[in-house]
Amino acid sequence: MLALSAEGVLPKVDYAIFADTGWEPRAVYDHLDRLEGEIAAPAGIPVLRVSTGNIRDDALDPNHRFASMPLYILNQDGKAGMTRRQCTGEYKIKPIKRQVRELLGYPYPARIPREVFVEQWVGISTDEFHRAKDADVKYMRNRHPLIDLGWSRSDCVRYLSSLNLADTPKSSCLGCPFHGNAQWRHIRDTSPAEWADVVAFDAAIRQGNARANASGNPLLGEAFLHRSRVPLGQAPIDHVTAAEWAALQQELGGDEHPATLDEGVTDSCSPWACRGDADALTQDDFGLTA
Repeated sequence: MLALSAEGVLPKVDYAIFADTGWEPRAVYDHLDRLEGEIAAPAGIPVLRVSTGNIRDDALDPNHRFASMPLYILNQDGKAGMTRRQCTGEYKIKPIKRQVRELLGYPYPARIPREVFVEQWVGISTDEFHRAKDADVKYMRNRHPLIDLGWSRSDCVRYLSSLNLADTPKSSCLGCPFHGNAQWRHIRDTSPAEWADVVAFDAAIRQGNARANASGNPLLGEAFLHRSRVPLGQAPIDHVTAAEWAALQQELGGDEHPATLDEGVTDSCSPWACRGDADALTQDDFGLTA
């Protein structure tokens, strides 16, 4: 959408906003730098980077209120579970809303008049039509230009290829539990430092929320980044066969297709179309009703 706006195919936007969780792959930050320098800046479009902190550091800090990641849990009785996901709302949606309020001139706790709003473009293509939703606050009105153009994911890839941007990486936290095996293998095989980072993080969160543990409320089980509930460095990520996954899913009570387990969830991980079930955000993140 940024390139289409810069080229004049779509109207020129006032701002582009990137919500930084602090733990994106290096390739994502490099790509963002390139977009800003080669596409946004020449077109006079400011790219605003917003953040509420580093999700990795916050998860391991017992003094920080951590918005939980969707970790895979192996309970003491051997049953599988999953922690509640709050990270999208805290690390992506909240800082974007805060920035939008400031751009409108109504930072929290000021009330925003009904007639004051932004038109917010969300990059959902026709493949993800089911994710196109209205904003949950009245000062943001969602529009989906790619759907308006009738563009699918393949159309987007073709257009990016024409701009020499075919290698656009997928934005998501480096240690996102929704990664499929192919994504874990890619990190391991292309970036040893990042692989060591996620393996170390996986080991560090085994007992769950650092703050809860420090308060004497440890997780009643063990937490993992990989859905097999096995330490990431030992997890079966190398082209696991359908038979192996079928046995694992029978053990854990799941019914996912092996292809999904290998490739991960194909839907995007933008703030407004994150993988997995979206958090229920029916109020302004700062406590004001929508």
